Amino acid sequence: MFSKIKEKILTKERITFEEGVALYKSNDLLKIGELGRLAREIKSGKGKSNWVYWNKNLHLNPTNVCIGHCNFCAFARLPNEEGAYTYTTEEAIEKTRHGVKNGAMEVHIVGGLNPKAALPYYTELLIALKKEFPGLHIKAFTAVEIEFFSKLTKLSHEETLKKLISAGLNSMPGGGAEIFSKSVRDETCPDKIPAESWLEIHGIAHKLGLKSNATMLCGIGETIEDRIDHMVQLRKQQDKSKGFQTFIPLSCHYEDTEIAGTVEPLTAFDQLKNIAISRILLDNFDHIKAYWIQLGVGLAQVSLNFGADDLDGTVQEESITHAAGAERRGLEKDFLQNLIKDAGYTPVERDTVYNVLKVSA
Repeated sequence: MFSKIKEKILTKERITFEEGVALYKSNDLLKIGELGRLAREIKSGKGKSNWVYWNKNLHLNPTNVCIGHCNFCAFARLPNEEGAYTYTTEEAIEKTRHGVKNGAMEVHIVGGLNPKAALPYYTELLIALKKEFPGLHIKAFTAVEIEFFSKLTKLSHEETLKKLISAGLNSMPGGGAEIFSKSVRDETCPDKIPAESWLEIHGIAHKLGLKSNATMLCGIGETIEDRIDHMVQLRKQQDKSKGFQTFIPLSCHYEDTEIAGTVEPLTAFDQLKNIAISRILLDNFDHIKAYWIQLGVGLAQVSLNFGADDLDGTVQEESITHAAGAERRGLEKDFLQNLIKDAGYTPVERDTVYNVLKVSA
Protein backbone atom coordinates (compact mmCIF):
# COMPACT_ATOMS: atom_id res chain seq x y z
CA MET A 1 0.00 0.00 0.00
CA PHE A 2 2.63 2.54 1.05
CA SER A 3 4.74 2.08 -2.08
CA LYS A 4 1.69 2.46 -4.33
CA ILE A 5 0.59 5.65 -2.56
CA LYS A 6 4.12 7.02 -2.67
CA GLU A 7 4.21 6.45 -6.41
CA LYS A 8 0.89 8.24 -6.80
CA ILE A 9 2.19 11.21 -4.82
CA LEU A 10 5.32 11.37 -6.97
CA THR A 11 3.32 11.20 -10.20
CA LYS A 12 0.59 13.53 -8.85
CA GLU A 13 -2.10 10.90 -9.26
CA ARG A 14 -5.18 11.33 -7.09
CA ILE A 15 -5.52 9.17 -3.96
CA THR A 16 -8.78 7.22 -3.75
CA PHE A 17 -11.31 7.02 -0.93
CA GLU A 18 -10.30 3.41 -0.27
CA GLU A 19 -6.61 4.30 -0.06
CA GLY A 20 -7.40 7.07 2.40
CA VAL A 21 -9.30 4.64 4.61
CA ALA A 22 -6.41 2.16 4.41
CA LEU A 23 -4.01 4.85 5.63
CA TYR A 24 -6.21 5.56 8.64
CA LYS A 25 -6.37 1.85 9.45
CA SER A 26 -2.59 1.54 9.44
CA ASN A 27 -0.69 1.96 12.72
CA ASP A 28 2.59 2.75 10.98
CA LEU A 29 2.49 6.42 11.90
CA LEU A 30 6.04 7.14 10.75
CA LYS A 31 5.32 5.77 7.28
CA ILE A 32 2.14 7.84 7.07
CA GLY A 33 4.06 10.89 8.23
CA GLU A 34 6.76 10.26 5.65
CA LEU A 35 4.12 10.24 2.90
CA GLY A 36 2.52 13.40 4.29
CA ARG A 37 5.87 15.15 4.33
CA LEU A 38 6.59 14.02 0.76
CA ALA A 39 3.18 15.27 -0.42
CA ARG A 40 3.83 18.60 1.29
CA GLU A 41 7.28 18.98 -0.32
CA ILE A 42 5.89 18.28 -3.79
CA LYS A 43 2.92 20.60 -3.29
CA SER A 44 5.09 23.43 -1.94
CA GLY A 45 7.37 23.34 -4.96
CA LYS A 46 11.03 23.99 -5.53
CA GLY A 47 12.63 26.39 -3.07
CA LYS A 48 9.59 26.44 -0.75
CA SER A 49 9.49 22.88 0.56
CA ASN A 50 11.05 24.00 3.85
CA TRP A 51 8.74 26.97 4.39
CA VAL A 52 6.25 27.16 7.26
CA TYR A 53 3.81 30.06 7.22
CA TRP A 54 2.47 32.17 10.08
CA ASN A 55 0.81 35.55 10.49
CA LYS A 56 -0.03 38.21 13.06
CA ASN A 57 -3.72 37.84 13.72
CA LEU A 58 -6.49 38.59 16.16
CA HIS A 59 -9.67 36.65 16.88
CA LEU A 60 -12.80 38.65 17.63
CA ASN A 61 -15.91 36.83 18.86
CA PRO A 62 -18.48 39.66 19.06
CA THR A 63 -21.28 37.58 20.60
CA ASN A 64 -21.67 34.23 22.28
CA VAL A 65 -25.46 34.35 22.09
CA CYS A 66 -26.63 31.46 19.91
CA ILE A 67 -30.07 29.99 19.25
CA GLY A 68 -28.53 26.95 17.56
CA HIS A 69 -27.53 23.86 19.49
CA CYS A 70 -24.29 21.88 19.15
CA ASN A 71 -23.49 19.32 21.82
CA PHE A 72 -19.74 19.90 21.46
CA CYS A 73 -19.90 23.66 22.14
CA ALA A 74 -19.02 25.29 25.46
CA PHE A 75 -18.98 28.84 24.06
CA ALA A 76 -22.64 29.49 23.22
CA ARG A 77 -25.23 30.99 25.58
CA LEU A 78 -28.95 31.50 25.17
CA PRO A 79 -30.11 35.14 24.95
CA ASN A 80 -30.90 35.62 28.66
CA GLU A 81 -28.47 33.08 30.07
CA GLU A 82 -25.81 34.07 32.58
CA GLY A 83 -22.57 34.88 30.79
CA ALA A 84 -24.26 35.86 27.51
CA TYR A 85 -22.70 38.89 25.82
CA THR A 86 -22.84 40.95 22.65
CA TYR A 87 -20.29 43.68 22.03
CA THR A 88 -21.33 47.12 20.93
CA THR A 89 -19.54 48.40 17.84
CA GLU A 90 -17.40 50.56 20.10
CA GLU A 91 -16.45 47.60 22.31
CA ALA A 92 -15.54 45.50 19.27
CA ILE A 93 -13.38 48.31 17.88
CA GLU A 94 -11.61 48.67 21.23
CA LYS A 95 -10.89 44.92 21.32
CA THR A 96 -9.55 45.16 17.79
CA ARG A 97 -7.47 48.24 18.58
CA HIS A 98 -5.63 46.31 21.26
CA GLY A 99 -4.76 43.59 18.74
CA VAL A 100 -3.69 46.03 16.05
CA LYS A 101 -1.41 47.78 18.53
CA ASN A 102 0.21 44.39 19.11
CA GLY A 103 0.84 43.98 15.38
CA ALA A 104 -2.24 42.12 14.13
CA MET A 105 -2.81 42.50 10.39
CA GLU A 106 -5.89 40.26 10.28
CA VAL A 107 -9.02 40.05 12.38
CA HIS A 108 -10.88 36.74 12.33
CA ILE A 109 -14.54 37.31 13.25
CA VAL A 110 -17.02 34.58 14.14
CA GLY A 111 -19.80 34.44 16.71
CA GLY A 112 -23.04 32.76 17.72
CA LEU A 113 -26.31 32.74 15.80
CA ASN A 114 -27.76 35.79 17.50
CA PRO A 115 -30.90 37.34 15.95
CA LYS A 116 -29.86 40.70 17.42
CA ALA A 117 -26.38 40.45 15.92
CA ALA A 118 -27.07 39.57 12.29
CA LEU A 119 -26.56 41.33 8.96
CA PRO A 120 -27.30 44.95 10.02
CA TYR A 121 -25.13 44.58 13.12
CA TYR A 122 -22.20 43.11 11.20
CA THR A 123 -22.33 45.46 8.21
CA GLU A 124 -22.17 48.36 10.67
CA LEU A 125 -19.28 46.68 12.49
CA LEU A 126 -17.30 45.96 9.30
CA ILE A 127 -17.75 49.51 8.03
CA ALA A 128 -16.58 50.88 11.39
CA LEU A 129 -13.57 48.55 11.49
CA LYS A 130 -12.47 49.53 7.99
CA LYS A 131 -12.84 53.22 8.84
CA GLU A 132 -10.77 52.83 12.00
CA PHE A 133 -8.21 50.36 10.61
CA PRO A 134 -8.11 50.74 6.79
CA GLY A 135 -5.27 48.27 6.29
CA LEU A 136 -6.74 45.50 8.44
CA HIS A 137 -7.81 42.33 6.62
CA ILE A 138 -11.25 41.14 7.76
CA LYS A 139 -11.68 37.36 7.61
CA ALA A 140 -15.15 36.70 8.91
CA PHE A 141 -18.29 34.56 9.10
CA THR A 142 -18.71 30.85 8.71
CA ALA A 143 -21.07 29.51 6.07
CA VAL A 144 -23.45 28.75 8.95
CA GLU A 145 -23.56 32.44 9.83
CA ILE A 146 -24.07 33.44 6.18
CA GLU A 147 -27.09 31.10 6.00
CA PHE A 148 -28.43 32.57 9.26
CA PHE A 149 -28.07 36.16 8.01
CA SER A 150 -29.74 35.22 4.73
CA LYS A 151 -32.76 33.64 6.41
CA LEU A 152 -33.34 36.62 8.69
CA THR A 153 -33.14 39.14 5.85
CA LYS A 154 -34.76 36.94 3.19
CA LEU A 155 -31.79 37.61 0.92
CA SER A 156 -29.99 35.01 -1.17
CA HIS A 157 -26.57 33.79 -0.07
CA GLU A 158 -25.02 35.76 -2.92
CA GLU A 159 -26.84 38.98 -2.01
CA THR A 160 -25.83 38.56 1.63
CA LEU A 161 -22.18 38.04 0.72
CA LYS A 162 -22.22 41.03 -1.62
CA LYS A 163 -23.52 43.26 1.19
CA LEU A 164 -20.78 42.05 3.51
CA ILE A 165 -18.11 42.50 0.84
CA SER A 166 -19.31 46.08 0.30
CA ALA A 167 -19.02 46.66 4.05
CA GLY A 168 -15.42 45.41 4.13
CA LEU A 169 -15.34 41.60 4.18
CA ASN A 170 -12.07 40.35 2.63
CA SER A 171 -12.15 36.55 3.09
CA MET A 172 -13.92 33.75 4.98
CA PRO A 173 -12.76 31.24 7.58
CA GLY A 174 -13.63 27.56 7.32
CA GLY A 175 -15.65 26.92 10.46
CA GLY A 176 -19.03 25.23 10.69
CA ALA A 177 -18.03 22.34 8.43
CA GLU A 178 -17.59 19.97 11.40
CA ILE A 179 -18.12 16.53 9.79
CA PHE A 180 -20.23 16.43 6.63
CA SER A 181 -21.82 13.06 7.52
CA LYS A 182 -25.57 13.62 7.94
CA SER A 183 -25.87 11.07 10.75
CA VAL A 184 -23.13 12.77 12.77
CA ARG A 185 -24.56 16.24 12.13
CA ASP A 186 -28.05 15.09 13.10
CA GLU A 187 -26.66 13.79 16.38
CA THR A 188 -24.25 16.58 17.30
CA CYS A 189 -25.29 19.81 15.55
CA PRO A 190 -28.80 19.39 14.10
CA ASP A 191 -29.33 23.14 13.74
CA LYS A 192 -26.32 23.60 11.47
CA ILE A 193 -26.72 23.69 7.71
CA PRO A 194 -26.10 20.42 5.82
CA ALA A 195 -22.90 19.72 3.95
CA GLU A 196 -24.42 20.65 0.58
CA SER A 197 -25.32 24.15 1.81
CA TRP A 198 -21.92 24.69 3.45
CA LEU A 199 -20.15 23.77 0.21
CA GLU A 200 -22.55 25.83 -1.91
CA ILE A 201 -21.97 28.98 0.16
CA HIS A 202 -18.21 28.65 -0.13
CA GLY A 203 -18.59 28.10 -3.85
CA ILE A 204 -20.57 31.36 -4.13
CA ALA A 205 -17.95 33.17 -2.05
CA HIS A 206 -15.22 31.91 -4.38
CA LYS A 207 -17.21 33.08 -7.42
CA LEU A 208 -17.39 36.55 -5.85
CA GLY A 209 -13.61 36.63 -5.41
CA LEU A 210 -13.35 35.72 -1.74
CA LYS A 211 -10.76 33.22 -0.62
CA SER A 212 -11.78 30.89 2.19
CA ASN A 213 -10.53 28.06 4.36
CA ALA A 214 -12.00 24.65 5.19
CA THR A 215 -12.08 22.68 8.43
CA MET A 216 -12.92 19.23 9.75
CA LEU A 217 -13.83 18.69 13.41
CA CYS A 218 -12.89 15.24 14.71
CA GLY A 219 -13.65 13.50 17.97
CA ILE A 220 -17.42 14.00 17.80
CA GLY A 221 -18.41 10.41 17.07
CA GLU A 222 -17.40 10.18 13.42
CA THR A 223 -15.82 7.16 11.71
CA ILE A 224 -12.64 7.21 9.65
CA GLU A 225 -14.86 6.73 6.58
CA ASP A 226 -16.69 9.92 7.58
CA ARG A 227 -13.37 11.77 7.71
CA ILE A 228 -12.32 10.59 4.27
CA ASP A 229 -15.75 11.37 2.82
CA HIS A 230 -15.48 14.88 4.29
CA MET A 231 -12.13 15.44 2.59
CA VAL A 232 -13.31 13.99 -0.71
CA GLN A 233 -16.30 16.36 -0.74
CA LEU A 234 -13.99 19.30 -0.08
CA ARG A 235 -11.68 18.14 -2.87
CA LYS A 236 -14.61 17.98 -5.31
CA GLN A 237 -15.71 21.51 -4.36
CA GLN A 238 -12.17 22.80 -4.78
CA ASP A 239 -12.04 21.26 -8.27
CA LYS A 240 -15.11 23.36 -9.12
CA SER A 241 -14.56 26.71 -7.38
CA LYS A 242 -10.80 26.76 -6.62
CA GLY A 243 -11.06 29.25 -3.75
CA PHE A 244 -9.99 27.24 -0.71
CA GLN A 245 -6.57 28.24 0.61
CA THR A 246 -5.92 25.89 3.49
CA PHE A 247 -7.42 22.87 5.22
CA ILE A 248 -7.48 22.79 9.02
CA PRO A 249 -8.05 19.48 10.84
CA LEU A 250 -9.56 20.33 14.24
CA SER A 251 -10.08 18.21 17.34
CA CYS A 252 -12.91 18.58 19.81
CA HIS A 253 -12.21 20.03 23.26
CA TYR A 254 -14.72 18.62 25.74
CA GLU A 255 -14.63 20.68 28.93
CA ASP A 256 -18.12 21.93 29.83
CA THR A 257 -19.69 20.36 26.72
CA GLU A 258 -22.57 17.88 26.52
CA ILE A 259 -20.45 15.45 24.53
CA ALA A 260 -17.86 15.06 27.30
CA GLY A 261 -17.58 11.42 28.33
CA THR A 262 -19.76 10.11 25.51
CA VAL A 263 -17.08 9.70 22.83
CA GLU A 264 -13.44 8.75 22.79
CA PRO A 265 -11.15 11.81 22.62
CA LEU A 266 -8.65 11.94 19.79
CA THR A 267 -5.19 10.63 20.54
CA ALA A 268 -1.99 12.25 19.30
CA PHE A 269 -1.84 9.40 16.73
CA ASP A 270 -5.28 10.42 15.43
CA GLN A 271 -4.35 14.08 15.19
CA LEU A 272 -1.10 13.44 13.34
CA LYS A 273 -2.90 11.04 10.98
CA ASN A 274 -5.43 13.79 10.24
CA ILE A 275 -2.61 16.16 9.29
CA ALA A 276 -0.71 13.68 7.15
CA ILE A 277 -3.67 12.04 5.41
CA SER A 278 -5.29 15.37 4.61
CA ARG A 279 -2.04 16.50 2.98
CA ILE A 280 -1.90 13.29 0.95
CA LEU A 281 -5.58 13.34 -0.08
CA LEU A 282 -6.23 17.07 -0.65
CA ASP A 283 -3.98 17.46 -3.66
CA ASN A 284 -5.74 20.66 -4.79
CA PHE A 285 -5.34 22.52 -1.46
CA ASP A 286 -2.15 24.57 -1.29
CA HIS A 287 -1.80 24.45 2.49
CA ILE A 288 -2.52 22.30 5.55
CA LYS A 289 -2.69 24.17 8.84
CA ALA A 290 -1.66 22.87 12.25
CA TYR A 291 -3.88 25.01 14.46
CA TRP A 292 -1.84 25.20 17.64
CA ILE A 293 -4.79 26.45 19.71
CA GLN A 294 -6.42 23.04 19.20
CA LEU A 295 -3.35 20.81 19.03
CA GLY A 296 -1.19 22.48 21.66
CA VAL A 297 2.13 23.97 20.63
CA GLY A 298 4.11 20.73 21.07
CA LEU A 299 1.97 18.56 18.81
CA ALA A 300 1.56 21.42 16.34
CA GLN A 301 5.34 21.60 16.06
CA VAL A 302 5.62 17.83 15.50
CA SER A 303 2.90 18.03 12.83
CA LEU A 304 5.27 20.04 10.64
CA ASN A 305 7.01 16.73 9.96
CA PHE A 306 3.68 15.14 9.01
CA GLY A 307 2.67 17.46 6.17
CA ALA A 308 1.53 20.72 7.76
CA ASP A 309 3.07 23.91 6.39
CA ASP A 310 1.18 26.55 8.40
CA LEU A 311 0.97 27.24 12.14
CA ASP A 312 -1.78 29.87 11.87
CA GLY A 313 -0.56 32.89 13.79
CA THR A 314 -0.27 34.79 17.03
CA VAL A 315 -4.06 34.26 17.57
CA GLN A 316 -4.78 36.97 20.12
CA GLU A 317 -8.05 36.86 22.09
CA GLU A 318 -9.50 33.53 20.81
CA SER A 319 -12.52 32.58 22.96
CA ILE A 320 -14.38 29.62 21.41
CA THR A 321 -11.86 26.82 21.99
CA HIS A 322 -10.81 28.35 25.31
CA ALA A 323 -14.37 28.00 26.55
CA ALA A 324 -13.94 24.23 26.14
CA GLY A 325 -10.59 23.96 27.89
CA ALA A 326 -7.82 25.09 25.54
CA GLU A 327 -5.02 26.51 27.67
CA ARG A 328 -3.00 29.07 25.74
CA ARG A 329 -4.37 32.34 24.40
CA GLY A 330 -1.97 34.03 22.00
CA LEU A 331 1.70 33.49 21.17
CA GLU A 332 4.50 35.98 20.77
CA LYS A 333 5.85 36.11 17.23
CA ASP A 334 9.39 35.20 18.35
CA PHE A 335 8.15 32.08 20.13
CA LEU A 336 6.11 31.07 17.09
CA GLN A 337 9.09 31.48 14.79
CA ASN A 338 11.32 29.54 17.17
CA LEU A 339 8.83 26.65 17.11
CA ILE A 340 9.26 26.54 13.35
CA LYS A 341 13.06 26.88 13.41
CA ASP A 342 13.53 24.24 16.10
CA ALA A 343 11.59 21.78 13.93
CA GLY A 344 14.09 22.43 11.13
CA TYR A 345 11.95 24.71 8.95
CA THR A 346 12.07 28.28 7.70
CA PRO A 347 9.50 30.71 9.20
CA VAL A 348 7.65 32.72 6.56
CA GLU A 349 5.45 35.58 7.68
CA ARG A 350 2.42 35.88 5.39
CA ASP A 351 -0.73 37.91 5.05
CA THR A 352 -4.16 36.29 5.13
CA VAL A 353 -4.13 35.32 1.45
CA TYR A 354 -0.59 33.93 1.57
CA ASN A 355 1.32 36.84 0.12
CA VAL A 356 4.84 36.50 1.57
CA LEU A 357 5.84 39.36 3.85
CA LYS A 358 9.13 38.09 5.24
CA VAL A 359 11.25 34.95 4.97
CA SER A 360 13.34 34.56 8.13
CA ALA A 361 16.86 33.24 7.95
